[in-house]
Amino acid sequence: MADMDEQRGPVGGAPGRWRHGRPHRGWRPGPPPWSRWAEESEEPPSGGGEGGGSRNPRWPWRSTVLLTAFVLIGSGFAAHAQEGERVALDPSARVLLCVAGAMLLWRGRHPVLVVSGTVAAVLLYVGAGYPYGPVFLTVAVACFSAVVSGHRHAAWAAMGAFWAGHVLIAQVLYRWLPPAGDHPVSWNQELVIATWVVALVALSELARVRREQWARERAERARAARRRADEERLRIARELHDVLAHSISVINVQAGVGLALLDRDPEQARTALTTIKAKSKEALGEVRQVLDTLRAPGAAPRTPAPGLDRLPELVEQAAGAGLTVTVEGEPQRLPPGADLAAFRIVQEALTNVVRHSGSREARVCVERSGGRLRLRVDDDGPATGADAGGGGNGLAGMRERAAALDGTVEAGPRPDGGFRVLAVLPLEGTEDR
Repeated sequence: MADMDEQRGPVGGAPGRWRHGRPHRGWRPGPPPWSRWAEESEEPPSGGGEGGGSRNPRWPWRSTVLLTAFVLIGSGFAAHAQEGERVALDPSARVLLCVAGAMLLWRGRHPVLVVSGTVAAVLLYVGAGYPYGPVFLTVAVACFSAVVSGHRHAAWAAMGAFWAGHVLIAQVLYRWLPPAGDHPVSWNQELVIATWVVALVALSELARVRREQWARERAERARAARRRADEERLRIARELHDVLAHSISVINVQAGVGLALLDRDPEQARTALTTIKAKSKEALGEVRQVLDTLRAPGAAPRTPAPGLDRLPELVEQAAGAGLTVTVEGEPQRLPPGADLAAFRIVQEALTNVVRHSGSREARVCVERSGGRLRLRVDDDGPATGADAGGGGNGLAGMRERAAALDGTVEAGPRPDGGFRVLAVLPLEGTEDR
């Protein structure tokens, strides 16, 4: 049977991206709102959004200008407070302050060079005897940006060099450096600086971990949204395939009957045309219902989903196509998900008998035992090789429906001739599916 070809892929082709209410192909997670000072806008760390290619980082003009102005103004107040203890600010000091602040403009593009250059500029500023003050804030921002952007070891090394350089200047080189008559810095103050350095690195690491966690969560939400979109697309594709395959198969058979009997038995041809009209109207109604769910996601369907209680209708429709169907077992009340899947599986199996089997008889057996539903559809005829335009997705669609309920579908020739479709669907835990 052509429609039972196992080598054909699932209905619907390759997964896509939806734009209305779901992520599309160009969507990527952006930087977290709390990382404004970092503003490096590099690609997300490992675990970020799928396909998140590198982007050109933005230039953090505003934050850099504000920070540099704050450092210049704050250093002026610090120089006034430390007058007589440290060297007064001169043009060279202001150049160093501006350099330390301006380098932060490149912290998103070259974080390692920025943190190293900032540490060097601040050590030169301190070694020249200029006042302590907010200049250390430039080192803090550079370190934070380097760690958050993933350059942890470089940032650690730069901060270690910063503390070691300060110890060297304050405990050894102070004799030869301005201001004259300076004294070594107390070790208590060095301990405070070391604590400040450790706290800064720890805070940067905490921000990095939180940023990576945030990126993973955003990526997982994006993957979940794409997965839901793909599942919905496959569900609609299965519904359309099942509705159209069954209805068009009946229409195809009846059209052949009508053409054959048009001249010698017009009344019988009229009956065939009436069946074609009824089936086409029914197919249009079901297709419209499926498309309505596509236009208005989440809206309740206007008609209830079909189930095994409509098995007599399938038998009647098959009879109209010249197929005699015998049903064994009584259809029972089933959970909605299993009921719809069972109906579509039987419908697809009978459609394939009509289209591809030389037999004009089929048997449907419905059994429920041990929390499972067994559906068996048999026919005795050989395959005719006829194809009414099917795309070979019947078996894939049935297996997808069964797999969604943790069930199975087996299909193949019977040892004694003919063809069999056997579906096993679990009934426990399928009420909400």
